[in-house]
Amino acid sequence: VCTQQELLPCKSLPETPLFQLLGLSIATLSTVAHYGLRFTLISNVSLDSNAYKVIHHSAFYFGICLSMTLILAALLSSAATVRKSQCLTAMGFFCFALAFCGLIPAACWRYTHSTEVEDSMMDVYDFVYEEVRRNTSSFRRHELTAIHEAFLCCGKHSPFGDTTDVENTTCPPNQVHNEGQDCLREIQDFLKKHMDFVFSLLGIAIGFTVTVSVLSRF
Repeated sequence: VCTQQELLPCKSLPETPLFQLLGLSIATLSTVAHYGLRFTLISNVSLDSNAYKVIHHSAFYFGICLSMTLILAALLSSAATVRKSQCLTAMGFFCFALAFCGLIPAACWRYTHSTEVEDSMMDVYDFVYEEVRRNTSSFRRHELTAIHEAFLCCGKHSPFGDTTDVENTTCPPNQVHNEGQDCLREIQDFLKKHMDFVFSLLGIAIGFTVTVSVLSRF
C-alpha cells in the first residue's frame, strides 16, 4: 500500500516499460518506412513537384521525435519513481502532454488525408511508366524495373488484356508469363496495410498517453 507521499511514483511505475516499448516500436516503424526498399525507390524517383518526398521525410522525422519524447517520458517516470521526485514527475507529465499534442494532429491528418500518400505514390509510378512508354530512356527503364521487382508486380493492366512492350522489357519473366499483378493495385494494397498499422499504433499511443497523464496528475 502506497503512502500519500509515495502515491504519485507508484502510479507511474507500471506504465514505464509500455511506453519504452511503444517508443521503440514507433522508431522502428519510422526507420523501416524511411529506409525500406519500396519507400526509398518511390522517394528517389519522385519529382520535386510531387508531395510524396515531403511526406516521406516529414513522417520519418516526426516518428523519431515522437519516439524520443515517449522514451524520455518513460525514463523520467522511472527516475521519479526511484527518487520520489515531484520535479521529475512534472517533467515526465510535460513529455506525455507534448507527445499527446503531437499524436492528435497526426491521427487527424491520417484520417483527413487517408488517400494523399497513396495517390502521390501511384502518381510517381504513373510518371515513370509513361516516361518509359514514350521513349527508350535506359535510366527510367532501370527505375521501372526496380519498382516491378520490389513490389512483385507487372505494369498497368490494359482493359483489353494485352501486354505492352513496357511490361515485356521491365517486368520479371515470371510476372509477364503469369500475368503479374497490376502495380497500381499492389501499391494501393501495400500502403493500405501499412497505414492501417500506423493508425493502430497511433491509437494505442494516444490511449496510453491519456491514461498515464491522468494517473500522473493524481
